[in-house]
Amino acid sequence: MIVCYARGGGLGHLTRVRAYLHTVHPGEPAEILTAWPERLPGASELVVDAFPAGLDGELSRRTVPPGVRVVHLARLLRWDAYRPLIPDDPVRFDRTYLVEEITGPHLAFLGSVSRAVTPLTLADPPAPSATPVSDRLRGAWLIVHAGPPGEVMDLVAYARETAALEGLSPVFVLVSPAAPPGLPADVAHLDARPAWPLFRSAGRIVSAAGFNVVRQAAPYRHKHRLLPFPRRFDDQFARAARVRADQPPRAVSGEHVSGEHPLSGEHALGAELRGGLG
Repeated sequence: MIVCYARGGGLGHLTRVRAYLHTVHPGEPAEILTAWPERLPGASELVVDAFPAGLDGELSRRTVPPGVRVVHLARLLRWDAYRPLIPDDPVRFDRTYLVEEITGPHLAFLGSVSRAVTPLTLADPPAPSATPVSDRLRGAWLIVHAGPPGEVMDLVAYARETAALEGLSPVFVLVSPAAPPGLPADVAHLDARPAWPLFRSAGRIVSAAGFNVVRQAAPYRHKHRLLPFPRRFDDQFARAARVRADQPPRAVSGEHVSGEHPLSGEHALGAELRGGLG
């Protein structure tokens, strides 16, 4: 059986591991752990997500049973902050998959503890059809975040400021598990999981710069607006800088991206949202 160790501070680790299983082991039985067990259940393969020594340095060569194939999913880390957690006897990986570009020192370490280091492009499992909802949200600005309420409100403010700078008055829709206290009345709320099927028809996608949302929004980079937040180990600022460096020039005030429609507050969608998305 495949056992995945995906301990972290949010849902992102689970999303990445599920994408890995769908990409590399579709249909195979797997168990996802969010805490390290006293005894690892009969695993033929152990997948260690993001942190090569675990979130708090709890993994070492001694903690992994002999005979288990060990795989690591490597993403961007603030390596100077994480490096002190690496033990003297680090886990040895049969294969490390780079799911995004990482820094040189981080890569050098992984090369020293891995038999093979190769890139891997993740694909998410198919999602239920979002066509009915997606059609109703066509052209809306989606504010996508599952983080704390304060960050959600920061993203709402950023979306409004960005729309004003672009000379647009779009309908705003918060896509999040819950609406935070104080959400403005003119910002609709939608609990849609996963959110990525809605991206195609969105006018803009406004989010933080976590690994999954950046990966899932990559086909729509021209309309993705990012506000990175500080994290203990994830380097959202470096990731956001990479995305911005790859974006085409933005439309000037009053213009819109070809194939999309600028929205006003009186757009028919706005009237529907005032009655609830259902």
